[in-house]
Amino acid sequence: MKDIESSSFDFAAYLEMTRKRVEVALEDSLGPERPELLREAMRYSLLAGGKRIRPMLCLASCELAGGDSEQALPTAVALEMIHTMSLIHDDLPAMDNDDLRRGRPTNHKIYGDAMAILSGDALLTRAFEMVSLRSEGVAPERLLKVVGELSLAAGAPGLVGGQVEDLECEAKQVDLKTLEFIHLHKTGALLKACVTCGALIGGANEKLLDALRIYANGIGLAFQIIDDILDVTASSDVLGKTAGKDLIADKTTYPKLLGLEESRKKAHELVKESKEVLTPWIKNASPLLALADYITSRDR
Repeated sequence: MKDIESSSFDFAAYLEMTRKRVEVALEDSLGPERPELLREAMRYSLLAGGKRIRPMLCLASCELAGGDSEQALPTAVALEMIHTMSLIHDDLPAMDNDDLRRGRPTNHKIYGDAMAILSGDALLTRAFEMVSLRSEGVAPERLLKVVGELSLAAGAPGLVGGQVEDLECEAKQVDLKTLEFIHLHKTGALLKACVTCGALIGGANEKLLDALRIYANGIGLAFQIIDDILDVTASSDVLGKTAGKDLIADKTTYPKLLGLEESRKKAHELVKESKEVLTPWIKNASPLLALADYITSRDR
Protein backbone atom coordinates (compact mmCIF):
# COMPACT_ATOMS: atom_id res chain seq x y z
CA MET A 1 0.00 0.00 0.00
CA LYS A 2 2.81 2.44 0.84
CA ASP A 3 4.46 2.04 -2.57
CA ILE A 4 1.18 2.61 -4.42
CA GLU A 5 0.44 5.76 -2.43
CA SER A 6 3.93 7.22 -2.57
CA SER A 7 3.94 6.97 -6.37
CA SER A 8 0.53 8.58 -6.87
CA PHE A 9 0.24 11.21 -4.14
CA ASP A 10 2.53 14.14 -3.33
CA PHE A 11 2.13 14.26 0.43
CA ALA A 12 4.78 16.95 0.93
CA ALA A 13 2.90 19.30 -1.39
CA TYR A 14 -0.42 18.46 0.25
CA LEU A 15 0.99 19.01 3.72
CA GLU A 16 2.47 22.38 2.78
CA MET A 17 -0.71 23.52 1.04
CA THR A 18 -2.81 22.54 4.05
CA ARG A 19 -0.37 24.13 6.49
CA LYS A 20 -0.57 27.47 4.69
CA ARG A 21 -4.37 27.26 4.58
CA VAL A 22 -4.54 26.54 8.30
CA GLU A 23 -2.04 29.30 9.16
CA VAL A 24 -4.29 31.89 7.51
CA ALA A 25 -7.31 30.56 9.40
CA LEU A 26 -5.40 30.59 12.70
CA GLU A 27 -4.30 34.19 12.11
CA ASP A 28 -7.93 35.19 11.55
CA SER A 29 -9.25 33.27 14.55
CA LEU A 30 -7.97 35.57 17.29
CA GLY A 31 -10.06 38.67 17.84
CA PRO A 32 -9.47 41.81 19.90
CA GLU A 33 -8.80 40.06 23.21
CA ARG A 34 -8.28 42.40 26.13
CA PRO A 35 -5.98 42.99 27.81
CA GLU A 36 -3.54 43.02 24.91
CA LEU A 37 -1.06 40.89 26.91
CA LEU A 38 -3.51 37.99 26.83
CA ARG A 39 -3.86 38.21 23.05
CA GLU A 40 -0.08 38.39 22.71
CA ALA A 41 0.42 35.27 24.83
CA MET A 42 -2.27 33.36 22.92
CA ARG A 43 -0.74 34.32 19.58
CA TYR A 44 2.78 33.52 20.74
CA SER A 45 2.01 29.82 21.07
CA LEU A 46 -0.82 29.38 18.56
CA LEU A 47 1.17 30.93 15.71
CA ALA A 48 4.51 29.37 16.66
CA GLY A 49 4.60 27.19 13.56
CA GLY A 50 4.56 23.43 13.20
CA LYS A 51 3.23 21.14 10.49
CA ARG A 52 -0.41 21.44 11.65
CA ILE A 53 -0.98 17.69 11.48
CA ARG A 54 -4.14 17.79 13.61
CA PRO A 55 -6.01 20.30 11.45
CA MET A 56 -4.89 18.34 8.40
CA LEU A 57 -6.39 15.17 9.84
CA CYS A 58 -9.68 16.98 10.38
CA LEU A 59 -9.85 18.42 6.87
CA ALA A 60 -8.76 15.19 5.17
CA SER A 61 -11.33 13.16 7.11
CA CYS A 62 -14.07 15.58 6.14
CA GLU A 63 -13.16 15.17 2.48
CA LEU A 64 -12.95 11.40 2.84
CA ALA A 65 -16.53 11.44 4.14
CA GLY A 66 -17.62 13.38 1.07
CA GLY A 67 -17.87 16.78 2.74
CA ASP A 68 -16.60 20.26 1.94
CA SER A 69 -13.43 20.79 3.98
CA GLU A 70 -14.08 24.55 4.06
CA GLN A 71 -16.96 23.81 6.43
CA ALA A 72 -14.57 21.87 8.67
CA LEU A 73 -11.93 24.64 8.80
CA PRO A 74 -13.26 26.29 12.01
CA THR A 75 -13.20 22.89 13.72
CA ALA A 76 -9.68 22.27 12.41
CA VAL A 77 -8.64 25.59 13.98
CA ALA A 78 -10.39 24.60 17.21
CA LEU A 79 -8.43 21.35 17.35
CA GLU A 80 -5.14 23.23 16.94
CA MET A 81 -6.19 25.58 19.73
CA ILE A 82 -6.85 22.66 22.06
CA HIS A 83 -3.54 21.10 21.07
CA THR A 84 -1.73 24.40 21.71
CA MET A 85 -3.39 24.72 25.12
CA SER A 86 -2.17 21.25 26.02
CA LEU A 87 1.40 22.15 25.03
CA ILE A 88 1.36 25.39 27.01
CA HIS A 89 0.10 23.62 30.13
CA ASP A 90 2.29 20.55 29.60
CA ASP A 91 5.42 22.73 29.58
CA LEU A 92 4.63 24.38 32.95
CA PRO A 93 6.99 23.76 35.89
CA ALA A 94 4.27 21.86 37.76
CA MET A 95 3.81 19.51 34.80
CA ASP A 96 6.61 18.43 32.43
CA ASN A 97 8.68 21.57 33.15
CA ASP A 98 10.19 22.42 29.76
CA ASP A 99 11.88 25.64 28.66
CA LEU A 100 11.81 24.98 24.90
CA ARG A 101 8.96 24.40 22.46
CA ARG A 102 9.15 24.56 18.65
CA GLY A 103 12.65 25.95 18.86
CA ARG A 104 11.94 28.90 21.15
CA PRO A 105 11.20 29.61 24.83
CA THR A 106 7.99 28.09 26.15
CA ASN A 107 5.03 30.33 26.91
CA HIS A 108 5.61 30.53 30.66
CA LYS A 109 9.27 31.48 30.17
CA ILE A 110 8.11 34.61 28.31
CA TYR A 111 4.84 35.51 30.05
CA GLY A 112 5.05 33.77 33.43
CA ASP A 113 3.17 30.79 34.81
CA ALA A 114 -0.10 32.61 35.50
CA MET A 115 -0.41 34.11 32.01
CA ALA A 116 0.55 30.77 30.45
CA ILE A 117 -2.27 29.05 32.33
CA LEU A 118 -4.76 31.78 31.39
CA SER A 119 -3.75 31.92 27.73
CA GLY A 120 -4.18 28.16 27.54
CA ASP A 121 -7.60 28.47 29.15
CA ALA A 122 -8.55 31.19 26.68
CA LEU A 123 -7.52 29.04 23.72
CA LEU A 124 -9.52 26.08 25.04
CA THR A 125 -12.70 28.10 25.39
CA ARG A 126 -12.14 29.90 22.07
CA ALA A 127 -12.03 26.43 20.46
CA PHE A 128 -15.65 25.80 21.39
CA GLU A 129 -16.59 29.24 20.07
CA MET A 130 -14.98 28.37 16.74
CA VAL A 131 -17.12 25.25 16.39
CA SER A 132 -20.42 26.52 17.74
CA LEU A 133 -20.48 30.10 16.40
CA ARG A 134 -18.21 30.20 13.34
CA SER A 135 -19.07 26.98 11.47
CA GLU A 136 -21.32 28.41 8.78
CA GLY A 137 -23.39 25.98 6.75
CA VAL A 138 -22.93 22.97 9.06
CA ALA A 139 -26.08 21.32 10.39
CA PRO A 140 -26.58 22.04 14.13
CA GLU A 141 -26.93 18.34 14.97
CA ARG A 142 -23.49 17.69 13.45
CA LEU A 143 -21.95 20.56 15.39
CA LEU A 144 -23.48 19.26 18.61
CA LYS A 145 -21.75 15.91 18.04
CA VAL A 146 -18.47 17.71 17.31
CA VAL A 147 -18.74 19.67 20.57
CA GLY A 148 -19.29 16.39 22.39
CA GLU A 149 -16.23 14.80 20.77
CA LEU A 150 -14.05 17.80 21.64
CA SER A 151 -15.28 17.78 25.24
CA LEU A 152 -14.37 14.12 25.66
CA ALA A 153 -10.98 14.53 24.00
CA ALA A 154 -9.96 17.62 25.99
CA GLY A 155 -11.29 16.55 29.39
CA ALA A 156 -10.85 13.80 31.95
CA PRO A 157 -11.74 10.98 29.51
CA GLY A 158 -9.01 12.23 27.18
CA LEU A 159 -5.86 14.31 27.42
CA VAL A 160 -6.40 15.55 30.99
CA GLY A 161 -6.80 11.98 32.25
CA GLY A 162 -3.75 10.91 30.27
CA GLN A 163 -1.69 13.76 31.66
CA VAL A 164 -2.67 12.91 35.24
CA GLU A 165 -1.72 9.26 34.75
CA ASP A 166 1.56 10.34 33.15
CA LEU A 167 2.43 12.50 36.15
CA GLU A 168 1.41 9.78 38.59
CA CYS A 169 3.68 7.26 36.90
CA GLU A 170 6.89 9.29 36.99
CA ALA A 171 9.75 7.42 38.69
CA LYS A 172 7.60 4.26 38.92
CA GLN A 173 7.67 0.90 37.21
CA VAL A 174 5.03 1.00 34.47
CA ASP A 175 3.89 -1.90 32.29
CA LEU A 176 3.05 -1.70 28.58
CA LYS A 177 -0.71 -1.62 29.20
CA THR A 178 -0.42 1.43 31.44
CA LEU A 179 1.93 3.14 29.00
CA GLU A 180 -0.55 2.61 26.17
CA PHE A 181 -3.35 4.00 28.36
CA ILE A 182 -1.33 7.17 28.92
CA HIS A 183 -0.62 7.71 25.25
CA LEU A 184 -4.07 6.76 23.96
CA HIS A 185 -5.44 9.46 26.24
CA LYS A 186 -2.73 12.13 26.45
CA THR A 187 -1.92 12.06 22.72
CA GLY A 188 -4.32 9.71 20.99
CA ALA A 189 -7.61 11.16 22.22
CA LEU A 190 -7.12 14.44 20.38
CA LEU A 191 -5.90 12.70 17.23
CA LYS A 192 -9.04 10.56 17.31
CA ALA A 193 -11.15 13.68 17.75
CA CYS A 194 -9.48 15.22 14.69
CA VAL A 195 -10.59 12.46 12.33
CA THR A 196 -13.95 11.93 14.03
CA CYS A 197 -14.92 15.62 14.01
CA GLY A 198 -13.89 16.11 10.41
CA ALA A 199 -15.80 13.02 9.34
CA LEU A 200 -18.90 14.06 11.31
CA ILE A 201 -18.96 17.43 9.56
CA GLY A 202 -18.60 15.60 6.25
CA GLY A 203 -21.58 13.36 7.03
CA ALA A 204 -19.73 10.07 7.60
CA ASN A 205 -21.67 6.92 8.42
CA GLU A 206 -20.90 4.75 11.44
CA LYS A 207 -18.80 2.29 9.44
CA LEU A 208 -16.40 5.02 8.36
CA LEU A 209 -16.37 6.61 11.82
CA ASP A 210 -15.44 3.28 13.42
CA ALA A 211 -12.65 2.74 10.89
CA LEU A 212 -11.28 6.24 11.46
CA ARG A 213 -11.25 5.72 15.22
CA ILE A 214 -9.19 2.53 14.76
CA TYR A 215 -6.92 4.38 12.33
CA ALA A 216 -6.43 7.23 14.81
CA ASN A 217 -5.64 4.93 17.72
CA GLY A 218 -2.97 3.22 15.62
CA ILE A 219 -1.29 6.35 14.33
CA GLY A 220 -1.58 7.94 17.79
CA LEU A 221 0.42 5.16 19.42
CA ALA A 222 2.87 5.05 16.52
CA PHE A 223 3.35 8.82 16.77
CA GLN A 224 4.18 8.54 20.47
CA ILE A 225 6.55 5.63 19.97
CA ILE A 226 8.50 7.67 17.42
CA ASP A 227 8.45 10.62 19.85
CA ASP A 228 9.94 8.38 22.52
CA ILE A 229 12.62 7.17 20.11
CA LEU A 230 13.50 10.71 18.99
CA ASP A 231 13.75 11.84 22.62
CA VAL A 232 16.62 9.37 22.90
CA THR A 233 18.24 9.70 19.47
CA ALA A 234 17.73 13.32 18.31
CA SER A 235 19.13 16.62 19.54
CA SER A 236 17.20 19.54 21.01
CA ASP A 237 18.08 21.63 17.95
CA VAL A 238 16.45 19.08 15.66
CA LEU A 239 13.43 18.45 17.87
CA GLY A 240 12.74 22.07 18.74
CA LYS A 241 12.19 20.95 22.34
CA THR A 242 14.40 19.58 25.09
CA ALA A 243 15.83 16.20 24.14
CA GLY A 244 16.34 13.53 26.80
CA LYS A 245 13.59 15.01 28.96
CA ASP A 246 11.90 11.65 29.55
CA LEU A 247 15.14 10.16 30.85
CA ILE A 248 15.65 13.09 33.21
CA ALA A 249 12.09 12.73 34.56
CA ASP A 250 12.55 8.96 34.87
CA LYS A 251 9.51 8.29 32.70
CA THR A 252 8.68 4.92 31.24
CA THR A 253 8.87 5.00 27.46
CA TYR A 254 8.58 2.46 24.66
CA PRO A 255 12.36 2.27 24.16
CA LYS A 256 12.78 1.74 27.90
CA LEU A 257 10.32 -1.16 27.87
CA LEU A 258 10.95 -2.65 24.43
CA GLY A 259 14.29 -1.31 23.24
CA LEU A 260 14.82 0.91 20.19
CA GLU A 261 14.52 -1.74 17.47
CA GLU A 262 11.41 -3.39 18.89
CA SER A 263 9.87 0.05 19.37
CA ARG A 264 10.46 0.90 15.71
CA LYS A 265 9.01 -2.45 14.69
CA LYS A 266 5.89 -1.86 16.75
CA ALA A 267 5.41 1.61 15.26
CA HIS A 268 5.60 0.20 11.74
CA GLU A 269 3.13 -2.55 12.60
CA LEU A 270 0.67 -0.01 14.01
CA VAL A 271 0.94 2.11 10.88
CA LYS A 272 0.35 -0.92 8.67
CA GLU A 273 -2.77 -1.85 10.63
CA SER A 274 -4.01 1.75 10.56
CA LYS A 275 -3.73 1.90 6.79
CA GLU A 276 -5.38 -1.47 6.25
CA VAL A 277 -8.54 -0.43 8.08
CA LEU A 278 -9.08 2.31 5.46
CA THR A 279 -8.86 -0.11 2.52
CA PRO A 280 -12.60 0.19 1.64
CA TRP A 281 -12.08 3.95 1.12
CA ILE A 282 -8.62 3.74 -0.44
CA LYS A 283 -9.56 5.77 -3.52
CA ASN A 284 -10.08 8.93 -1.44
CA ALA A 285 -7.85 8.20 1.54
CA SER A 286 -4.47 9.18 0.10
CA PRO A 287 -3.75 12.02 2.59
CA LEU A 288 -4.51 9.83 5.60
CA LEU A 289 -2.53 6.89 4.24
CA ALA A 290 0.46 9.09 3.45
CA LEU A 291 0.30 10.70 6.88
CA ALA A 292 0.50 7.28 8.50
CA ASP A 293 3.72 6.60 6.59
CA TYR A 294 5.07 10.03 7.48
CA ILE A 295 4.71 9.31 11.19
CA THR A 296 7.31 6.56 11.15
CA SER A 297 9.71 8.38 8.82
CA ARG A 298 9.82 11.76 10.57
CA ASP A 299 12.96 13.00 12.32
CA ARG A 300 11.39 15.61 14.63
